[in-house]
Amino acid sequence: MMSDTSTSPPPGGEIRISTGVPGLDDVLGGGLTPSRLYLLEGTPGTGKTTLALQFLREGVARGERTLYITLSETADELRASAATHGWTLDGIEVFELVDEMGLDPDSEQSILHPSDIELGETVKEVIALVDRTKPDRVVFDSLSELRLLAQNPLRYRRQILALKRFFAKRACTVLMLDDKTSETGDVQLHSIAHGVVSLDQAPREYGAERRRLRIVKMRGIKFRGGYHDFVLETGGIQAFPRLIAAEHHASFDPRGTSTGSAELDLLLGGGLVPGTNTLLLGPSGVGKTTTAIRCMLAALERGETATYYLFDEGLATMLVRAATLGMDLAPHIAAGRLTVTQVDPAELSPGEFASKVRAAVEERGSTFVGVDSLNAYLHAMPGEEYLILQMHELLSYLNQQGVTTLLVLGQHGIVGDVRSDVDLSYLSDCILLFRFFEAKGQVRTALSVVKSRVNAHERTIRELKLSQGGLQVGEALDDFEGVLTGLPAYHGRVAMLSGASEGGKA
Repeated sequence: MMSDTSTSPPPGGEIRISTGVPGLDDVLGGGLTPSRLYLLEGTPGTGKTTLALQFLREGVARGERTLYITLSETADELRASAATHGWTLDGIEVFELVDEMGLDPDSEQSILHPSDIELGETVKEVIALVDRTKPDRVVFDSLSELRLLAQNPLRYRRQILALKRFFAKRACTVLMLDDKTSETGDVQLHSIAHGVVSLDQAPREYGAERRRLRIVKMRGIKFRGGYHDFVLETGGIQAFPRLIAAEHHASFDPRGTSTGSAELDLLLGGGLVPGTNTLLLGPSGVGKTTTAIRCMLAALERGETATYYLFDEGLATMLVRAATLGMDLAPHIAAGRLTVTQVDPAELSPGEFASKVRAAVEERGSTFVGVDSLNAYLHAMPGEEYLILQMHELLSYLNQQGVTTLLVLGQHGIVGDVRSDVDLSYLSDCILLFRFFEAKGQVRTALSVVKSRVNAHERTIRELKLSQGGLQVGEALDDFEGVLTGLPAYHGRVAMLSGASEGGKA
């Protein structure tokens, strides 16, 4: 979690109050302006009630008086909802605006009657309750029932205006919930409210639905625009503010560091450079993951802290395979220098992943980050365009923090026409290209650097071999044929690395 839910004034100096939702205060630039009326809208199931309870619980934690006025749920239902998160409603006054008398056919009429203040008897009960409890925070749930009871748009609008003036005079910060059941949408209600927060959920063909929020309007507050992912889990809502790389800069030493292989360092023109990202590109089984682990192990042996995200391979399989190749990661995990996270792309939103990366860098001090692989990450995104935009911000952020980043991208096919799911070459500072080739009746692996923005890299092709002794990179090879066609074959005089190549997972 990267945001602060304190009530300290933001840079402008104005007083704000916390929403109680991790991440949402960051989106709002510090929180809500007190003593204002806000609209929280979203279709049923998006998390409005949970957010409202977090808002009130935050008030209770700060010693404020809170009130929950409900037309849509009973007090028992609210307590049951709170219990699913491990909460209680202690300190929150719950008032049921319409009780079982509403079932009486004789009482089937609007709660608003013509009078001096345009409020009916039922709303007068709310006035009396507010005057008695003097709450600092109020939740009104929900406006859809109030809209039906008002019977016509004019009466409904006048009712909301009257409630707004009433709560403003008593310095209440109010959240009004709306389930967006109005056929035409309630633009007029947006104009009345001081701010509007919209919650949205989108089902997917497979995996968990995507939840996101957007600040539609917020008077007098510089907020983060656009959509922000959030999760609704046991314990409440957590929002993940959209990453803006330009807001994050840090000083670091840009000198190159070793990959752990002298030959690979030569190929890269001096090793890996902090503040850059390297794309490991090639077909499945060619050795991309093993190479990434070798580079990470070298960083760990220098005393750096690393985080590695596994989207494809199982954690246990990766650790066993690395140890078999002479790269034991277990001591570094035990010492806390390495965190390997196995990610389920069907359950993870892009905003949550970016938040996890930020936490790894800012809270755990990781200076090396690996993402394996981008293919699975792509399927966690709603579309290719969003992947590119998201990765652009994420990679820019990591570069500005001085992090060495390795990205693994598998390509379709083994030989011939090898293709990628998405072209990220323009985002990469360095591209390490892996290819299978044939020599003397054996399938071997060729390694070359096709792009580097920071080093004068070799233009040669070297052989890569994986064995129980670890990762080996051979001398520069010459006299290749068919490299551009995707069917490379070697006929040169430089000797191949001894022994049969052993497979390494991409």
